[in-house]
Amino acid sequence: MAGPSVDTLELQRPVAKGTEAGTGAPAPAAANGKIEFGTSAFIRTNCALFAAGFATFALLYCVQPLMPLFSQSFHVSAAGASLALSLTTGLLAVSMLVAGVLSETWGRKPMMVGSLFCSAVLAALSAVLPHWHAFLVTRALMGVALSGLPAVAMAYVGEEMHPRSLGVAMGLYVGGTGLGGMAGRLLTGVVTDLSGWRAAVMTMAVLAVLCAAILQRCLPASRHFVRRPMHVGPLVNMYAVQLRDRALPWLFAEGFLVMGAFVTVYNYVGYRLVAPPFSLSQTEIGLIFVVYLCGIVSSAWIGSLSGWLGRQTLLPFTLGLMLLGTVLTRASSLPVVIGGITVLTVGFFGSHSVVSAWVGARAQTGKAQASAMYLFAYYVGSSVVGSLGGVFWSVGRWSGVTSMTGVLLLVAIAIAVRLRVVTTRVTT
Repeated sequence: MAGPSVDTLELQRPVAKGTEAGTGAPAPAAANGKIEFGTSAFIRTNCALFAAGFATFALLYCVQPLMPLFSQSFHVSAAGASLALSLTTGLLAVSMLVAGVLSETWGRKPMMVGSLFCSAVLAALSAVLPHWHAFLVTRALMGVALSGLPAVAMAYVGEEMHPRSLGVAMGLYVGGTGLGGMAGRLLTGVVTDLSGWRAAVMTMAVLAVLCAAILQRCLPASRHFVRRPMHVGPLVNMYAVQLRDRALPWLFAEGFLVMGAFVTVYNYVGYRLVAPPFSLSQTEIGLIFVVYLCGIVSSAWIGSLSGWLGRQTLLPFTLGLMLLGTVLTRASSLPVVIGGITVLTVGFFGSHSVVSAWVGARAQTGKAQASAMYLFAYYVGSSVVGSLGGVFWSVGRWSGVTSMTGVLLLVAIAIAVRLRVVTTRVTT
């Protein structure tokens, strides 16, 4: 392994003097220069990042429950309808590799705020475009715009939070993404039944503008951010450093598999639930996704447990929950299917919280690049596996979808066991 194990590293970086360019606000004071749990800076930071995560996932996934409607309205297949999400996540994945670099020059906060405002404008535009291909182009551009937030937010947390607070802070951020994912699906379903899917997407755009305003007002300026000029050579070398680490590539693979499996189930469960014997409405399907609240609670709770039990212990357990939930969704009873979606969601948010915090702790240098590479794999999984699931749906319906995701999760569990070998148990 390149260098010593850094899961317990203090993650210290040189303290930049003054304020972060583009914010005009003084850096927050905290013990040892890091933001600690319970301080006013911790509350402000997590409120801001919670709002950012909420808006990002609300914009990203509001189209997911609408896919059966896209198939009907635009006469496209299930795999074709999935492009409304897969194009966004695919462009998001690629663009994040550049966004992380730009944030090293432009600053963390300006990058995140600008990203969210631009994404809200694109969402509003997509709600009024009449043609399918124009809609897809706008969704693809939204992936580029959104790229300035997820990886940069993870880097901000890794730089500014005290190691003792890192797991909780990352868990709360992931919880915000969970609430956004739930709101995007739930509100979209309700508004669609009342006023149509275009009004539902416009509602998400308005919410994103409000969240961007909260982010601008509440997020403290970076204290440990050090501006760096953008050079291609050092950038490529920094990505190579992450890939040479003994653990990081396995963590990146976990992101691909976990997100791919989760999104695939959510992409196509709507097709199953609108058809007999369930025959649910869009509102009823949206209400099922209230189970995201369980994901919000579990992400923060499991994030805090990681400092006590160790990430190597928790990850196989959370992945096992995902596998169990996937199996339960094969049942013919609606309560059991809902229970399976709940277990799957808890397992997913727990896994993502553990792995994303692990990446931030593991990377000795180039935290933004490490976060970007993890999220690249994460969203490529969403894009590639999410669309591939449409093929399995066409061939084997729900049995085909769950068989594919089950295999992915078994591979993820095998990698989690591998990670126990190449890392040591730590307490951060």
